[in-house]
Amino acid sequence: MSARPVSRRRLLHHGAALATTAMLGMPAIAQARTKVRLGYLHVVAVDGQIWTGLDRGSFNREGIDFDLHEFHTGPEVFEAMMRGELDVASTGGVISNHLALGHGRGFLINDIEVATAQLWVRPTLGVNRLADLRGKRIATTMKTTAHIFLDRALRANNISPAEVEIVNASMPDAVKAFIAGEVPAVALWVPFNVVVREALPDAVKLVDASAFYPQSAVLGGWAARMDYHAGNSEVLSRIIRGWIDANDHMVRNPAAAAEALRSHYRSSRPADIAEAFKAQKLYSAREWRRLYADGTVVKWLQQVSDFFMADAGVSGALRASDYFDTQLYLSAVG
Repeated sequence: MSARPVSRRRLLHHGAALATTAMLGMPAIAQARTKVRLGYLHVVAVDGQIWTGLDRGSFNREGIDFDLHEFHTGPEVFEAMMRGELDVASTGGVISNHLALGHGRGFLINDIEVATAQLWVRPTLGVNRLADLRGKRIATTMKTTAHIFLDRALRANNISPAEVEIVNASMPDAVKAFIAGEVPAVALWVPFNVVVREALPDAVKLVDASAFYPQSAVLGGWAARMDYHAGNSEVLSRIIRGWIDANDHMVRNPAAAAEALRSHYRSSRPADIAEAFKAQKLYSAREWRRLYADGTVVKWLQQVSDFFMADAGVSGALRASDYFDTQLYLSAVG
C-alpha cells in the first residue's frame, strides 16, 4: 500500500481525546466496537470532519475505531480499496469518476469544493494570463477535482484542452515539477498552494474554482467497497452519525474548529487553515438532508461523472442515482 502511516503523535492525540470522552461519561449500554480501515487525503476539504470527529469523540461514541491510511491522491485511495486494503474511503471529486466505473458505492458527502482547485502560473516562464497557456504544458493529477477545474477554466476562456499538454502526475510530483520550472503552470488543490507560494513568491494564481460556482459544483465524500456496503449498512450508519456530530460542530463553530485542526496540520499557518476552510462549502446535517432528498446531490455528482466519462470515452457507466446510496444518510439524520 502506498499510504503514509499515521504518526504516533496523532494516535496519542486521538487517545487523549477518547479518554476525555470516556471521563465525561458514556451511555449505560456500551456501543459495540468496530474497526474500519479508512483511506483519506490529508486536506481539510476531505479529512476535516474526520479529525474533528476523532478529537470530539464523535466516532468513538458510535463504536467506530478507524484504522487510518493517508494517501496523496484520490485515485490512489480507490486503487487501495479495490485491492481490498480499505473498507471505506474519503476523497474529493474523484468519487464521481471511480463510483461511475463501479469501484465502490458512495454513501456520504463532505462538502462542495468551491475553491479548493486553483491554477498557478509562472510569468518568468512566459505565462501571464490564460491565453498564454496555448501550446504549453500544465501539470495536474488527472481524474481529480483539479482536472475538472482545469478543463472548465480552459473552455471558459475559449481554449480547447487539445491546445495544451496536460502532464499527469501525483499532486506532490506535479507541484515539484512546477517549482523546478519543468512546466509553466499547475492545476492543484489546497493546501498545495501553500507549498507553491512559499517556494515561488513570483508565481501567480490566475483563477480558482469559485469562478465556476454554483454552475459547476464538485462534491467530495465517502465511499465503501461494494461488498462492504452490502454487508455493513449498520456500521456505515454509525459512521454517518459520528460524521454528523463533527460536521455540525464545524458549521456552528468554524473559527474554533479551524483552530483545533491546526494540531493536525503542523506545517500550516493559521491563515492557511482559515483559507482552506473558506475554499469549501459546508452545510449542516439538516441542510444536507434537503439536498439528498430533493435529488440535488445526485444531480451534482452526475454532472461531474459526465465529464469524467466523456473525457475517458466511456459509455454505459453507472448513473449517480445507482452508485450513490442516499437512503443511508436520510435514515441516519432522521
